[in-house]
Amino acid sequence: MRIKSGFELRSICGEHIIIAHGLDNIDFTKVISLNESAADVWYAVVDKDFSVRDMADVLLNLYEVDEKQALNDAAELLKQWEEAGFLQ
Repeated sequence: MRIKSGFELRSICGEHIIIAHGLDNIDFTKVISLNESAADVWYAVVDKDFSVRDMADVLLNLYEVDEKQALNDAAELLKQWEEAGFLQ
């Protein structure tokens, strides 16, 4: 999978906010923000093909977390990104 073009993660006042450029049918009634670890994963996989395993590997390399937790967190994050329409 891959993050759709047109989405960009920016740090604004210490918050990691996803913005969209030129995309239709995006609901902006709520702000889409990521915590620090989710932002780290985003930056590691943006503009690349990636898997849940790739996402988990980012978490394993950056944080003190066991493999099972990293895989679970990556799967949950992937689900959230799919529901938000970030993936192609």
